[in-house]
Amino acid sequence: MSIALPVVQADRGCADAPVLKERGQREVFCGLTGIVWLHRKMQDAFFLVVGSRTCAHLMQSAAGVMIFAEPRFATAVLDEKDLAGINEIDHELDKVVVRLLERRPDIRTLFLVGSCPSEVIKIDLSRAAWRLDRIFAPTVRVLAYSGSGIETTFTEGEDACLRSLVPLMPALPATDRSLLVVGTLADVVEDQLGRIFADLGIGPVHFLPSRRSADLPPVGPGTRMLLAQPWVNTTADALRGRGAEHLPAPYPLGAEGTTAWLAAAAAAWDVPAEHFRRVTAGPEERARRGMAHYRERLEGKRIFFFPDSQLEIPLARFLHREMGMIPVEVGTPYLHRAHLAAELPLLPSTARLAEGQDVDLQLDRCRAEMPDLAVCGLGLANPLEAEGIATKWSIELVFSPIHGYEQAGDLAELFARPLLRRATLEV
Repeated sequence: MSIALPVVQADRGCADAPVLKERGQREVFCGLTGIVWLHRKMQDAFFLVVGSRTCAHLMQSAAGVMIFAEPRFATAVLDEKDLAGINEIDHELDKVVVRLLERRPDIRTLFLVGSCPSEVIKIDLSRAAWRLDRIFAPTVRVLAYSGSGIETTFTEGEDACLRSLVPLMPALPATDRSLLVVGTLADVVEDQLGRIFADLGIGPVHFLPSRRSADLPPVGPGTRMLLAQPWVNTTADALRGRGAEHLPAPYPLGAEGTTAWLAAAAAAWDVPAEHFRRVTAGPEERARRGMAHYRERLEGKRIFFFPDSQLEIPLARFLHREMGMIPVEVGTPYLHRAHLAAELPLLPSTARLAEGQDVDLQLDRCRAEMPDLAVCGLGLANPLEAEGIATKWSIELVFSPIHGYEQAGDLAELFARPLLRRATLEV
């Protein structure tokens, strides 16, 4: 088949561009924050952070949980006796888990989530999970992963969580094939993409994570894997170890990215080009109409990305190619060249790529550039605003549904809004 893919720039964009690698002070959330969207997605799972009161405050603040809500996450608080090694930690943890499961009999998967305190005092949560899993099987599955700020940043917590599920995924029969979409998507986005796959005749299609953590999708040599999020790197490696084949594609952000992402699956399923265009033409046109309203405000504006979520490169591609923005610097916590191979050639060669962070040096570069918009964490936003630089909170781009055709206009609006706000204030 022949399906039109994004036109790569003659100069290969940033495919061969040097990357400024920085290792210094970082300004980013820890991997515990991933629980905020994971617990909403996996409706029969519970996330028990083994950490400090600081961890509990972080989760409460990040999730914005009201006092009347009963979320599916909590913190087993390590007190002074636990930190000092006076308490027998396995016994204390067992008591917390028993109380939790008695109170919440609907739990089917319990994740023990490591934190900075539990890492520092060397609590072996993997062994604890193995022991508790044997006690509560088959009613409850108990797993462990690390969300510690020592080991993970912001979105890497999801990667660690999904990686812990891969060994438990059933084997796909050798004669079967299926499509596996990897990375948490909002339910509404998952439903929209699922309908397009069905219309294209692609399937069966599974999503990881699934809405019920107990219903793990199968994986094997017949599995074709599309990444929905750029941070599921160790999960993708583990799936490849189970035989899955990665379908390289831009990420489904904006009309162009979504079409190219779907086209990668369509090519693997030998979908005729005419049928592909018939199915995608309408949604793609709606996406372009939704974005057009914001292009005038964004076109020609210079944008600077601080590293936060690993979404930075796909977002910069979307804003440059579909909104006419000029990426000045695109910083990302980790640049996985294989998983971003379809994105990098679509960036302008003038963009500076940075991996990791030395926040003081990056702030200096941002001030020197004076971009129209900076995408950054909460801690940097107010100081930059005070210096005359409009900002967009990077965390909002992770918490909001932004993937797929129907969300393309909403994604554009997220970047137009701070510029409109600043223009209104200046008037």
